[in-house]
Amino acid sequence: MSKFDKSRLPSRYVTEGPSKAPHRSFYHAMGMTDEEIHQPLVGVASCWNEAAPCNIALSRQAQSAKAGVREAAGSPREFTTITVTDGIAMGHEGMRSSLASREAIADTVELTMRGHCYDALVGLAGCDKSLPGMMMAMVRLNVPSVFVYGGSILPGRTPAGAEGIPDDMVGRDLTVQDMFEAVGRHQSGTLSDEALAVLERVACPSAGACGGQFTANTMACVSEAIGLALLNSSGAPAPYESRDQYADASGRAVMSLLEKNIRARDVVTRKALENAARVVACTGGSTNAGLHLPAIAHEAGIEFYLEDVCEIFRDTPYFVDLKPGGQYVAKDLYEAGGVPVVMKELRKAGLLHEDCMTASGETLGEALDKIEGEADGKVIHPVENPITATGGVVGLKGNLAPEGAIVKVAGIAPEHQVFTGPARVFECEEDAFEGVQNRSYEEGEVIVIRNEGPAGGPGMREMLATTAALSGQGVGKKVALITDGRFSGATRGFCVGHVGPEAAHGGPIALIETGDMITIDAIKGELSVALSEEELAARKAAWKGPRETIYASGAIWKFARLVGATYKGAVTHPGGKAEKHVYMDL
Repeated sequence: MSKFDKSRLPSRYVTEGPSKAPHRSFYHAMGMTDEEIHQPLVGVASCWNEAAPCNIALSRQAQSAKAGVREAAGSPREFTTITVTDGIAMGHEGMRSSLASREAIADTVELTMRGHCYDALVGLAGCDKSLPGMMMAMVRLNVPSVFVYGGSILPGRTPAGAEGIPDDMVGRDLTVQDMFEAVGRHQSGTLSDEALAVLERVACPSAGACGGQFTANTMACVSEAIGLALLNSSGAPAPYESRDQYADASGRAVMSLLEKNIRARDVVTRKALENAARVVACTGGSTNAGLHLPAIAHEAGIEFYLEDVCEIFRDTPYFVDLKPGGQYVAKDLYEAGGVPVVMKELRKAGLLHEDCMTASGETLGEALDKIEGEADGKVIHPVENPITATGGVVGLKGNLAPEGAIVKVAGIAPEHQVFTGPARVFECEEDAFEGVQNRSYEEGEVIVIRNEGPAGGPGMREMLATTAALSGQGVGKKVALITDGRFSGATRGFCVGHVGPEAAHGGPIALIETGDMITIDAIKGELSVALSEEELAARKAAWKGPRETIYASGAIWKFARLVGATYKGAVTHPGGKAEKHVYMDL
């Protein structure tokens, strides 16, 4: 018999008592023994697929997680869910599926767990939306849960003697960000067809998620900081065999949590969310964390909105030197001691809640006490000697963004963090990308891309193709860009996203006209347009309503109808506050 008392576990509904003989027959059909059937059933969910290198190693790691569950007297039940990989979805209609996929991942994991009455969850994910999607499912179900990141890709290198490669791309690490920027150079005539072909073959040399502090690695750091992943488990690159050991340990850890009845919401508290925001800020993480942290909080019924995230960003020093604003990649951070060393530095400055529970069953403080590494002064600077005194990501508000907006300033000198210029308005990303390709903008302008919010896009696309093209044309510091859509974690330059309310909801961004003077002030946290309240009101009265899209049915239409405000995480259901039952206690 199981060492666990199943009389209160969800799986009792499918394994215990004479009436469950038909259910047990299905388990016998899969070769399970009586002992295995009567042990706790643990969902091992992965986003494995052949869409991109981010996910290709997840199946291997899931087998190790299953082994860990078995070693600790559990019965793992593996299943997979979808992923939409942003690198491949970028710059075309496919990107409309990206944010909606986060919701679909959370929904499908929830439905699989509920449908089969699994008792605990190990979730493996590797790409931008799959990480928050998997963590959202854990918090929504509130089962004992451990998150496992699939690991980052190894950096690429330009081969020796390759002709036509710009000097600044020789002898240094390459990431997919360099490829998007290479397209801009190619369009501007400074990179040949042959050189572009060489770069595309070497930029991404292994399995794993994009290697800089882009969205996937940002959310991987969050998984440790928030307590859902074992310390240091997110750091090793995907090809490293040590990832399997972390997956095995995660399988054993989830059984320990089940034994102690430590559930996901015992881990993901308001304090844990604040810890996660600290780590995003000090590592110069992706602006998408400003979308995903509120969404994870929403699942627990915690009001932790964009403004709350940005408040933490504002007084957190930026001291981890990672791409795209800095020099290093995820592999370098791992070799310098990883997220635990980063959190030790935050602890020295009194910026960490140490009493938060973690996946190890210990408090964060207890877990960090076991970490011996220290800041190397290169990748991880000492907190008392940061790169800049405030976080790498800043929140903005003003008459152009009453519900807020967000900008990544990591790698941007303070004197370049204030920008005033006339608007150049584009009605969608395609128009903006074409405008950039044709150079139909002037230096000193603020490029406005609207109708790209969660509802209006629909789908809240990322604008990496456009921002990378600007960088490739060498004007990344000479123009600014604002949008009600999103930016890739790989975006660099003065680019403001998540402007709310979005254009489709009649926000001020819908009312801007080319030539209006816009000011972005990341020092003061302001985003404004030089228009009076009366002028804005007159334009609102004359506004003809949201732009019609081609999405009149299907999943993207459904997402557009259900999705809420960006500052609340662009979520699609009422969340933890509206719950009338607890899954684990049914």
